[in-house]
Amino acid sequence: MIAVVPPGHELPIDGVTLVVGGATRQASVAAGLAALDPGVHTVLVHDAARAFTPASQFERVIAAVESTSAGVIPGLPVTDTIKTTDGDRAMETIDRTRLVAVQTPQGFPRAQLIAAYAAATEEYTDDAALFAAAGHDVSVVAGDPDAFKITTPWDLRRAQIAEADRARRDLTDGVPTGDLSTNSTRIGIGSDIHAYDDASELWLGGLQWPGERGLSGHSDGDALSHAVCDALLSAAGLGDIGSRFGTDDPAFAGAHGEVFIAETVRLVHAAGFDIANVSAQVIANTPKVGPRRDELQGRLSALVGAPVSVSATTSDGLGFTGRGEGVAVIATALLHASR
Repeated sequence: MIAVVPPGHELPIDGVTLVVGGATRQASVAAGLAALDPGVHTVLVHDAARAFTPASQFERVIAAVESTSAGVIPGLPVTDTIKTTDGDRAMETIDRTRLVAVQTPQGFPRAQLIAAYAAATEEYTDDAALFAAAGHDVSVVAGDPDAFKITTPWDLRRAQIAEADRARRDLTDGVPTGDLSTNSTRIGIGSDIHAYDDASELWLGGLQWPGERGLSGHSDGDALSHAVCDALLSAAGLGDIGSRFGTDDPAFAGAHGEVFIAETVRLVHAAGFDIANVSAQVIANTPKVGPRRDELQGRLSALVGAPVSVSATTSDGLGFTGRGEGVAVIATALLHASR
């Protein structure tokens, strides 16, 4: 294996040839190609920022290169709607069925890749583009969500969570707590409380509530989404929302509930569980949940990937919720071991 590194980072690593990179990405890859052993026929170019790429993705790319003699890139379907813009004006909507989000490693026959680099007269954003510009075919194989690129504070936090989860699973042979064969159903309870904040807009259950009093919090104060996360983590034996998403972490400042739910669902699935359902009860004077119950349940069910039911009540004037000081939410989650 060849690692291309910045000047001054040439620390010896067993089994790794270190090469100092150039001023651009393309120059750095060219430096790595120049150091290849003569017996290498298939080359993989991988971005070290994709630190959690599974071995199966490398194997998939290698097999495709060797069977087709073409360039091969792993890609994921694009799920967001994509538009072109002119300043702040939305223009054309792009057909996302024709798009993929490209990952690494990208694989190539060695001789064609080296020839493509020698012929390149401009800078390309990835090796597949340079390879295609030289007249070679590039095909796409399935990517993997774990091959995400660490570029933002949230990516880094996601990587830290993934690493902690991997270490925990290594210690327990992949089982969070107990033997899943005899512990196939789990129930968890979660809760969250936030005080009203008239200076904030209200987000609850992943929905915005115009005209309602907002809730204070390090993130968007979405007590309902947070309680759902707490219940799911509790059922899976993965701790609680406070230990997973600290309130002192700047990566979550102002983050909406969907961010927490998406990562929580990923952790639950990685721990070997499927989500059966979640039930939550909102305890507050406002907002009135009834008029938006169907919308609320639909939004949360879509985020969780399983049925979520929401009920609401007041506390008959008792306690902080009765005095109109804030919102409390209690949630229960039911999980089944994946088969």
